[in-house]
Amino acid sequence: MFNTKKIRQDFPILDQKTNNKPLIYLDSGASSQKPQTVIESMDTYYRQYNANVHRGIYQLSEKASAAYENARKKVARFINASTWRELIFTRNTTESINLVAYSWGLANIKPGDIIITTEMEHHANLVPWQQLAAQTGAMVKYIPITEQGYLDLAKYEAWLSPAVKLVAITQMSNVLGTIPPIKTMIKQAHAVGALVLLDGAQSVPHMPVDVQTLDCDFLAFSGHKMLGPTGIGALWSRKDILSAMPPFMTGGDMIKRVTLEGSTWNSLPWKFEAGTPAIAEAIGFGEAVEYLDGLGMANIRQHEIELTSYALEQLNQVEGLQIYGPQNPQDRGGAIAFTMGDIHPHDIAAVLDGEGIAIRAGHHCAMPLHDKLGLPATTRASFYIYNTAEDVDRLVEGLDKARELLTRD
Repeated sequence: MFNTKKIRQDFPILDQKTNNKPLIYLDSGASSQKPQTVIESMDTYYRQYNANVHRGIYQLSEKASAAYENARKKVARFINASTWRELIFTRNTTESINLVAYSWGLANIKPGDIIITTEMEHHANLVPWQQLAAQTGAMVKYIPITEQGYLDLAKYEAWLSPAVKLVAITQMSNVLGTIPPIKTMIKQAHAVGALVLLDGAQSVPHMPVDVQTLDCDFLAFSGHKMLGPTGIGALWSRKDILSAMPPFMTGGDMIKRVTLEGSTWNSLPWKFEAGTPAIAEAIGFGEAVEYLDGLGMANIRQHEIELTSYALEQLNQVEGLQIYGPQNPQDRGGAIAFTMGDIHPHDIAAVLDGEGIAIRAGHHCAMPLHDKLGLPATTRASFYIYNTAEDVDRLVEGLDKARELLTRD
């Protein structure tokens, strides 16, 4: 059984009050909270074997190197990579996508080529492709969204041609919650010779993700959205693709040999990890995926379907509230964006903060999507493993209070 109340006991930050109210944290789409085991794993590194990795033959360095590389193996197993050498540590999803854009993109995208993405992407999966297109003479096309928050798949299919070299798409929208039919879209892209990059920032923390079953070409995700620390993320790609890509950054640790005449690169994955890495953060990241594995990603997904279903039902009863994205909880993740009449989302967030409820208000780094919706901003509640139906009830009560306080006569 998925025991949310027991899970909550593993998160020390949740056992507090804010504005004299019990904390209700509903912003895991931006950054999740951390269990005690993750915090302790990083603390132990700093207290007991803090040293640089790969560069020392003394005991502390060897222990740190082993822990760092063991964390890589944990994360690689979590997404079912065929080998740990396919897992590159980065700072976050954004850096992972930029690595692909600059390393693979500049080497492979030519004038007249087409990159397909969507209207519902996070800026991290839009701006790098716009920049790449500007530098190479390629074109970016954006799959439209329907009024119900789904992708216009007919348009996608019509656009596919040998000119399409890359499809870059979120596996779960951070605003609409939409989960596209990724496996089918990948198969269709491969049929015309295109590669597929998945933005897994929202999906990898919340549902089972198997890169071999999906058959994607790149997967980018972040540790801090899946119980891990900030400053650490990952890029997965197949070994043959990574081997052919030039380094993204150069310097120490990503080289085999340097002379005044030139350099040769290190083997995978270190070819893409220049300089001293985020050692403690990687160790915490590895501990985080172990925690998630212990719960079972299928169980986490089922919990969120049930909680999202309850939240949609309750929020739809709030006067003047409009939810954006699919209404079927099977088709979406646990991030729910909404507006409430002409009340500004920032004002809603401020009132809810006074009630001890932490949510997000703004454009959520998805300005083109909000432009499409005709909105300057939305309010977003995003749920995770430590949230309960009682949290939803508190949210509804807070929204009722916000409406009473902020509605104009």
